[in-house]
Amino acid sequence: MEFKIINNIKVYAPGSRNELIDFVFTNKSILVAVNAEKIMKSTLELKDIINRNVGYPDGVGAVWALKKKGIGNVVKIPGCELWLEIIRRYSKEKTFYLVGGKDDVVNQTIKKIKSEFPTIQIVGFRNGYLNDDNEKRELILDIGEKKPDVVFVAMGSPKQELLMEEMYLQHAAVYQGLGGSFDVYNGNVERAPTWWINNNLEWAYRLIKQPTRIKRQLVLVKFFIYLTLNKF
Repeated sequence: MEFKIINNIKVYAPGSRNELIDFVFTNKSILVAVNAEKIMKSTLELKDIINRNVGYPDGVGAVWALKKKGIGNVVKIPGCELWLEIIRRYSKEKTFYLVGGKDDVVNQTIKKIKSEFPTIQIVGFRNGYLNDDNEKRELILDIGEKKPDVVFVAMGSPKQELLMEEMYLQHAAVYQGLGGSFDVYNGNVERAPTWWINNNLEWAYRLIKQPTRIKRQLVLVKFFIYLTLNKF
């Protein structure tokens, strides 16, 4: 699968969700979502993490940047949809492990997943609050013992990516960082309606719902300027 370097970040350019899923299962990779904000604001540490793994276009900004680099056939793949697509495709044949959220959130997630995918094999799960190195070590050892095919980690960047890399050293599998996707899945956090998503205006909907995001989203203005002037 082709990739391009955008602001010193390696971003892969899948032509479909299936192409990305096939690629990461063939290579047992760590999936890292990339959007305009990450392209503009990632620290050197986060850039290194993305470049060591598989950064994919989670936001339309990343798609536009890839197209500016000459890749016409590339699609946006929201991470909050991708993990469910992986489950939908492999629930009958792969094993899964989930980490993230508070106890009630991850328990709610497990209950809903088992209801929607009765054949799924979830070999382990826990909340995303690792209070000390001992808890982290126990989690990593448990991953090594149970050897899941897929591990979802919902803790936010770069914390989740750093943890996934440590897990990967113990047990190579497909890993995906999910941020707040458990809350979205359970309906605890509202996602933009379909029209806003389909018209690449999800960011605008979030801004309307949370005006305090304005400072955070000012970086998008700079992103569009860079994109227009071919500065990437």
